[in-house]
Amino acid sequence: MELLRNGTAARAALIAVLAATLAACGGGQAKNDTFSLSAEPSVEGPSAKNRQILVPQPSALKALDSGQIVVRPSPSEIQYLAEAQWSDSLTKMVQARLVQAFENTGRLGGVGMPGQGLAIDYQIVTDIRSFEVQTSGADTAVVEISAKLLNDRNGTVRAQKVFRAASPVRGSGNTAFVKALDAAFATVTADIVGWTLASI
Repeated sequence: MELLRNGTAARAALIAVLAATLAACGGGQAKNDTFSLSAEPSVEGPSAKNRQILVPQPSALKALDSGQIVVRPSPSEIQYLAEAQWSDSLTKMVQARLVQAFENTGRLGGVGMPGQGLAIDYQIVTDIRSFEVQTSGADTAVVEISAKLLNDRNGTVRAQKVFRAASPVRGSGNTAFVKALDAAFATVTADIVGWTLASI
């Protein structure tokens, strides 16, 4: 009976230690608000039903390509929005939204990501230069993406352009910051898609 009581006490102690550990870690619950890019821009452009394009994952500096939302108090300083995070890495979200925007036009023969086995005519190679809220003056979301239209048949660059949009932050709090970023990104996305359709 003494051994049984000792075993029961040991198990109870172990459970107490595990509970304390989980409590210290926040019980496994996320402490940050999680956001995604949701804007679906309306895009105009000519039809290119005989063309299929590939949208690789964009490149970006490490400070941008994470789950954190960038806030820039000055040109040389980077901070991150407190208690907020993206639902995935920024470059993966931008890639997914670009693919959706191209697909939603219904003007292409096909749109895909690397590994999907499409016979590709052009690649849209992008680099995210800015994806941030600037707070040095009035709070403003700024998105800047450079794009190259690459002929997949011979490796030549058919066209290249830098796309930039700014959107004022209306209101306060994390949601207002993300809405402004979403609006700026929607403008850039529409411009990239329309430019691509006109160029191929």
